[in-house]
Formats: sequence, structure tokens, C-alpha cells
Amino acid sequence: MPKLNGIEAIREIKSRHPQIKIIVLTVHKNEEYIMASLEAGATGYILKDASQNELILALDYVMDGKTFLSPSISGKVVDAYLMNRKTHKSSLLDNLTSRELEILKLIAEGHKNKDIADHLCISLKTVEKHRSNLMAKLDRRNTAALTAYAIEKGIVAL
Repeated sequence: MPKLNGIEAIREIKSRHPQIKIIVLTVHKNEEYIMASLEAGATGYILKDASQNELILALDYVMDGKTFLSPSISGKVVDAYLMNRKTHKSSLLDNLTSRELEILKLIAEGHKNKDIADHLCISLKTVEKHRSNLMAKLDRRNTAALTAYAIEKGIVAL
């Protein structure tokens, strides 16, 4: 394509006609190109060496409002998604202060707010504020979810 690359073309088409469904037909198997195409607005991604049946299946899927990925590249998309989730989860932990980590550990060990306050020589209100901050930063709704997160991240052992 002389003026735009495929990703730019997808973006341009989707910006002008958001209802249009786009299937990328390409030789590119690398994760970056696949993810960039999907993020730009492609609804399907199929390799040029795909069979006629796979191409027809892709067209049917996309016309039914579903996303289609060639089976040979779907594993790469899943791997990228899982890696992104793992990175996102690690970065959540990196956003905690040392005091928040300490309080998270104590919460996960089953200590009550009052006990935590006494142990750390801080006010009950401060512990409650830290607990609230932890829930917000880690996107958890309750003590059980905080505890599960702490176990998952190895902050406390079972």
C-alpha cells in the first residue's frame, strides 16, 4: 500500500466508517502486528496461507458480529493478553507503599483493624484509610479479595 501501512489504513477507515468490519489478510504472524491490527479496529485477522474454508469461516464470524483469528495465531494473542495481565497485576503491587504492603500482610493474616492499629502504633482511622486505599488501588471489594490477592502475590503463605 503506497500511502498508508495496514494499521494506519484500519484506523483511517474505522474513524470515517466505524460500522465497517475489517478482516486483515496478511503474511504477518508476529504478535506486535496482530495486536496493533486489533487495537486499530480490525475485527478479524487471517493469514494468507489460510484455506478457503477458513476464509469463509472468518467472513461468517465477522458478519455475525464476532471476532475471528486464524487458529495458527490465536495462541499468540492469548499469550500477549496473559502477559499484559501479569504485567498489570505486578504493577498494581508496585503502586503500594511499604506501609500499605505491611497492612495488606496483616489483613491477609487475619488481623482485625484494631489489632493492626495497636501492633503498628497508629490510629484505627489510619488503618481504615489504608484498607480503603488498598481496596481502591488493587481493585478489590472486600477482605477476602485482599487476602486472596496477598496469597497470589506471595505476600503471605497459606
